[in-house]
Amino acid sequence: MTNVLREALIERNTKETQIKLALNLDGTGQAAIDTGCGFLNHMLELLAAHGCFDLNVCCRGDVDVDYHHTTEDIGIALGEALAQALGDKRGINRYGQQLLPMDEALVLVAVDLSGRAYLGYQAEIPAAKVGDFDTELAEEFMQALSRSAGLTLHIRKLCGHNAHHIIEAMFKGLGRALRQAVAQDAQNAGRIPSTKGVI
Repeated sequence: MTNVLREALIERNTKETQIKLALNLDGTGQAAIDTGCGFLNHMLELLAAHGCFDLNVCCRGDVDVDYHHTTEDIGIALGEALAQALGDKRGINRYGQQLLPMDEALVLVAVDLSGRAYLGYQAEIPAAKVGDFDTELAEEFMQALSRSAGLTLHIRKLCGHNAHHIIEAMFKGLGRALRQAVAQDAQNAGRIPSTKGVI
């Protein structure tokens, strides 16, 4: 086990968004989220709670246009924070998976902190919006997170017809899969979990 703090603070400023994001991988699931989008706030709170991460996000974005830039850029910032907090990934499990039911919805999420960005997303969502949130932005968030974190991420909807439940299952499942993947592996303490010797 390590006493190194696995934390990160990211500031990302563009013409479309201004983001401050703080992440503690060894937290208790506390979240303070203000994205300008109620549904996205809720999903990030669920991600933090189920990952047992402490997550603070403040975003001022062009939400008068839509939530696209806000959602994508928060995904980028969160991925950067995850990569920064993990450092060389020494001693972690590396892999995590969760089969998560949410009422009628059932979603599989699997992650590999591989250093290789890949998103396998098979999750048709039957409604175009949940409230004023475009449901296609769930995939945009996952893609941005995967790219900036260097994360192999597979998400597959096995069943479900309620858009809110499907997306909620994705974010809860992601939190729990990441919780497994970033956890310290007592049998691999101090070692990088790859036969290459580097991730």
